[in-house]
Amino acid sequence: MSKNISAVKKLSRNLWWSWDTEAKTLFKSLSPLLWERVNHNPVELLRHISTDELEARCSCELGITIDRVNRRFNDYMAETKTWATEHAPQVVSNPVAYFSAEFGIHESIRIYSGGLGILSGDHLKSASDLGINFIGISLFYKEGYFRQFLNHDGWQIEDYPLQYPESLPVEKVTTIDGKDLIIEITIAQSTVFAQAWSLKVGRATLYLLDTNIPVNESHYREICSRVYGGDQNMRINQEILLGIGGVKLLEALKIQPSVYHMNEGHSAFLTLELLAREIAAGATLEEAKNLVKEQCVFTTHTPVPAGHDRFSRDMMQYTFFRYLNLVGIDFEEIMKLGSDNPENTSGLFTMTVLALRLSRCANGVSKLHGEVSREMWKHLYSTDDTRQVPIGHITNGIHTRSWSSGFTEQFWKNHAESIEELFLSRESAEAVLSRVSDSELWCLRYRLKRNLMDYISRYLSNQLYHQHQYTSYKSTDSSRSVKSALSPDVLTLGFARRFATYKRAPLIFQDLDRLNAIVNNANMPVQIIFAGKAHPHDDAGKEYIRQIVEHSRRPQFVGKVVFLENYNIGVAKRLISGVDIWLNNPVRPMEASGTSGQKTVLHGGLNLSIIDGWWCEAYNGTNGWSIGSGEENGNYDEQYRFDAGKLYEVLEHQIIPTFYERNEHNLPVRWLKNIRNAIATIAPVYNTDRMVREYTMRYYLKEPRP
Repeated sequence: MSKNISAVKKLSRNLWWSWDTEAKTLFKSLSPLLWERVNHNPVELLRHISTDELEARCSCELGITIDRVNRRFNDYMAETKTWATEHAPQVVSNPVAYFSAEFGIHESIRIYSGGLGILSGDHLKSASDLGINFIGISLFYKEGYFRQFLNHDGWQIEDYPLQYPESLPVEKVTTIDGKDLIIEITIAQSTVFAQAWSLKVGRATLYLLDTNIPVNESHYREICSRVYGGDQNMRINQEILLGIGGVKLLEALKIQPSVYHMNEGHSAFLTLELLAREIAAGATLEEAKNLVKEQCVFTTHTPVPAGHDRFSRDMMQYTFFRYLNLVGIDFEEIMKLGSDNPENTSGLFTMTVLALRLSRCANGVSKLHGEVSREMWKHLYSTDDTRQVPIGHITNGIHTRSWSSGFTEQFWKNHAESIEELFLSRESAEAVLSRVSDSELWCLRYRLKRNLMDYISRYLSNQLYHQHQYTSYKSTDSSRSVKSALSPDVLTLGFARRFATYKRAPLIFQDLDRLNAIVNNANMPVQIIFAGKAHPHDDAGKEYIRQIVEHSRRPQFVGKVVFLENYNIGVAKRLISGVDIWLNNPVRPMEASGTSGQKTVLHGGLNLSIIDGWWCEAYNGTNGWSIGSGEENGNYDEQYRFDAGKLYEVLEHQIIPTFYERNEHNLPVRWLKNIRNAIATIAPVYNTDRMVREYTMRYYLKEPRP
């Protein structure tokens, strides 16, 4: 095997390629058609290309590209002087163990469902870039999160294609003598066995636990079938595997973390295993609690009650009775740790409560969410003064290079030494922007919008094919009209995210006559693109999807309102780069942070949002628009009507006129000024490099620094 073939196969097995533009282009160039068919998965791509073909093509220009990309990858992996070595050597010598139920790293690895997973994946990548010794812990979901299809009625249908390890960049974790590393965990009356897979993400490693092995009883083999799949019994089993199993895996690998970071409450059972270890070493229960607290930090991600896992006392007793007997911990003591009122343990056991009680520090994911969380959990600390509640905040960001399209990255490189200059500081971003003319910036927007329109045209053709699989309906008229109507000349709004009901996806349809006048204005038209999945058990969310699809088929909206099925990271990258406005209209203050609006900024997109989550901190009146001023009246229906009215007002009187106002050179000067302000004020702050540095200095180090 030639040096170049070895190099390209090595590159395919480390997700570093997913945020390196030239590496992605390299894989795509091997076969653009196959690249699309395998969902941009280089491991699967190379399984379909013969060694003879690779040998022949590597002798030409392709070999030069492989060599260049490989050298850059090797330099990245071998770098010894990083931010972490300079500022936080403690997290270089001993790793951070980061537990999350999902990781959204790339669309080809379906172990994520939504924003929590995307945040986890971006956290992992920035930790790698900063040189932190970082280990992720999650589960290997053999069916992943579902693939979404819509039938002709617009109703969501779920499909669960299998994920095969041999088609992914994962390696079986083995012992020194080459045998599969197997850990044992106790669930109910059974001993459950788990193997592990490792996934390289730059310098970081993600370990994925997997119970799908023959030695397990059949129902335990299914623990890792689906992301957030199954009933409450499945959920508690997954969380035992993630938390307790994760700690056992680290012990088996002889890894001693400097800190355990619980990303949301799903992994909080890890604290029980840490308690058991301290007690086995001779500590009393109270001493063990304090020792565990010193090792753990916790991030809560939602003020939505359904986002906090709760289990009945009976389920806890059935599931943990044998485990607690083995490790010598009293069941009532455990119930106290997870009960809102430790004096009454007859109610529900809450994972968030367990995590808060056994962490040395905790945080929300935006300033407002920190305030909401302190109010939400103040009863645990016996105070009415929220200032006394020890829950801080670190506002979420994005891994910028993962979310910049190849064309966008090249555009900024033409005006700067590297794209990183845009998010070093506001001054650095403004210096780069000063070298970009209005005509060049407007050219970028047109190029990205054309790419999006062409992509949607192809995507909708495929979507119609899938609809035919679920219905006898055969007309293609609406598909043709959609493809011909979308235009890069038209102001384009994008709304794409999980279809949780509090996100209020159909808000813009509250007054159809008013929306009709907006969309079909002869001189200043608007088009809207929707995408997103509802949880398989969330019929209300599915109904929102059905409503939007129904609206998109109304004569006045055909071809001007579209819904793209099977939203995933790949679809998101297309949308955030191409839309002019990213729309976000949740019920305030239910959006803990949100990050999708941050992703559009680098491409010249602008935000239109309720004053919630990160937008509370970022919005300054010149870098996007707000829907209202943060008003809350407590009545859902009244709030819905009020916010819809404010949405129409800002579109009619501010956004649309600004977009279509042109100077003598046909340039929207005021619009472009808003884009410049957005890039300068948002890109340098709302990124995961800043976020992970904050976590490190404030939470990961035993002696926090400013």
